[in-house]
Amino acid sequence: MQTEVKRPTAPPRPPDRAALREAALAHLARFAATERGLRQVLTRRVARWARRAVEAGVDGQEAAACAASLAPEITAVVADMVGMGAVNDEAFAAARARSLTRTGRSARAIEAHLAARGIGGALRADALAERDAALDEAAPGVEAEVLAGLALARRRRLGPFRPLAADDEGTSGPDEEGLRQRDLGVLARAGFARDVALRVIGMEAEDAMALVIALKSS
Repeated sequence: MQTEVKRPTAPPRPPDRAALREAALAHLARFAATERGLRQVLTRRVARWARRAVEAGVDGQEAAACAASLAPEITAVVADMVGMGAVNDEAFAAARARSLTRTGRSARAIEAHLAARGIGGALRADALAERDAALDEAAPGVEAEVLAGLALARRRRLGPFRPLAADDEGTSGPDEEGLRQRDLGVLARAGFARDVALRVIGMEAEDAMALVIALKSS
């Protein structure tokens, strides 16, 4: 019986600008991205090629050198995506600030989220200011942080959204104080200032729900 001889696998061709542009468009068709985020996606794409090339027998240093030489191509593709409006850090920051607020994220948490995605300080501040202005129209006179805190409270069933809060008898004494301190702790760990947390957990259930509805519809 003749033994089949396996032919060596041909090393994959390194991605050129056209391939990187196609990868960028495919990613942006599914996800919103910042300039830094898209650069990371394309850098990982090149790194995967380098690993496959080494597995196919390409010298490791040669593959690394080729991967490094593609950095200008990545920069060019990212710039192209920015130029055509497919990547817009300002719009990304504004949209993400609003969506994260609706899910109960504090301004501190939103700042950290945007910074981790490469959004600069000025754009982060602008995004939060735009969020505040939009929410002031939805709920005049109520701070955006209070609205975000209420969204978190509803999701975690804290304060006015705790089931016992709607009972006539409710809780009293140490149990009530223990629940209050627990709720304050949850809000504090989420980045909300103590005065905001106190306003959130001390709000009447009906008022709290009306504000959450206003936030969700903003």
